[in-house]
Amino acid sequence: MPDAAAVVGTIAATLSVVSFTPQAWRIIGTGETEGLSARMYVLTSLGFVMWTIFGVLRGEWAIIIPNMLCLSLALFILAMLLMSGRKRAQLIEAANINAARQSEEK
Repeated sequence: MPDAAAVVGTIAATLSVVSFTPQAWRIIGTGETEGLSARMYVLTSLGFVMWTIFGVLRGEWAIIIPNMLCLSLALFILAMLLMSGRKRAQLIEAANINAARQSEEK
């Protein structure tokens, strides 16, 4: 039977990763970033960098992996926030075209 710390850690890691997913999917689907704070995502990304380093220093994959996943999502959102609206729209359109092509090939 897993110990309580492992169970709590697994739940915390899952919730952390899942919490960023809806925002990333919204941006991918709509290209909209209105109401999001770039400063908040800079600080959040730095926090995930620090947690990842902490996990590496401790050799704890249960800290490293979810924080790397969260960092990836946070950096994606930050990049979309910092990108001009026109460039963001072009990127989203290209991604949608590629997704449509892949669906047609199946």
